[in-house]
Amino acid sequence: MDFAGLDSPPREQTIRQLRELSRKLVRELGFMRSTLAGSELAPSAVHAIIEIGQTPGIQARDLGEILCLDKSNTSRQAAKLEALGLLRRAAVDGDGRAWGLYLTEAGQALRKKIDKFATDQVSAALTRLLPEDQQGLVRALALYSDALSRDNPNMAPRPPAGGSDAIRQGYLPGCIGDIAGLHARYYAQTAGFGVFFEDKVATGLGAFTQLLPAPGKELWLHVDHGRALASIAIDGDPATGLAHLRWFIVDDSLRGSGVGRALLERAMAFVDAHGFATYLWTFQGLDAARHLYEAAGFTLAEEAPGEQWGSRVVEQRFTRAARKA
Repeated sequence: MDFAGLDSPPREQTIRQLRELSRKLVRELGFMRSTLAGSELAPSAVHAIIEIGQTPGIQARDLGEILCLDKSNTSRQAAKLEALGLLRRAAVDGDGRAWGLYLTEAGQALRKKIDKFATDQVSAALTRLLPEDQQGLVRALALYSDALSRDNPNMAPRPPAGGSDAIRQGYLPGCIGDIAGLHARYYAQTAGFGVFFEDKVATGLGAFTQLLPAPGKELWLHVDHGRALASIAIDGDPATGLAHLRWFIVDDSLRGSGVGRALLERAMAFVDAHGFATYLWTFQGLDAARHLYEAAGFTLAEEAPGEQWGSRVVEQRFTRAARKA
């Protein structure tokens, strides 16, 4: 509902006054400074600390929606806080590919400091207002903030999960480092893999992309602001009719969004068009990925302890028979 016809004084004057007051609030609350609330962090990082503290285990995609950040910026913000020792990630029960965000002990201490700073700031301001004016202010701000949240142009756009506009086919400058980094971070947390594994991914992917374009070989990327946040590749040989599914990874910020399934569907359509039988290597414990593979027609062919990735795990080989497109 639009109450434009009930404005008094004139609507233009009200708009101008609210804009001026909003700018003053931003300045007085400290949002124009490089750090906020007596911390050493930028405003967006401070808000991330507050939201994670209020909702321990929140996933990156939900945090991004609250903060009006896109996926790549949310991922970078979480990585920065983790590097500062303020944030830790933990696997979500029942979904081995999803991660919840939690404050560390240092993060909790910082959150308490931020809360005290903000509470003192508001408390000092309220001493200058009559009690009845305080309640009126709360009600007015609640109405105003709710009105702003409706059709807010500042909200991060939310493209359809796995949308075709986000998926790129073939090599993209920087994608080798992006994909190697995604693998290194995820598998360091999941299985304790280290530099041997990261080097193996980067070296193998670099050699593979130099072959593109080539018959039976293709790479797909989910790209956000020029960065690859998910990938999958098919390394096929038309002479043998056999293909290897490789470098399938999805950034934490995209877990549960359908991007992984969309990439896998692209890859399976490609192998079916070429009549390839397909195999992949993984290891025991990655249940969410296994569900995707089995839904796409893969079955477990063999498993045994091995160290091909630099750490000892129970390696698994899944296969999928050739199909016609």
